Amino acid sequence: MAYVNSTRVARNGLADRFATLNETIRTALRQRRLYTQAVRELSTLSDRELADLGISRLSIADVAREAAYGK
Repeated sequence: MAYVNSTRVARNGLADRFATLNETIRTALRQRRLYTQAVRELSTLSDRELADLGISRLSIADVAREAAYGK
């Protein structure tokens, strides 16, 4: 009689899931860091400097979000 051992497959699948979850979390943290940095840097600019860039002070969060997460 033949026996099938499926634990090894399940463990590899679980390891793959954890690896994917780990990469997803790292990507999200990287994007959040980029967003925060962009907001911080744009907020330090004067209204004149922002106008030269074509950015209003109210749209800083939108510009930073697009820079970090894309469209």
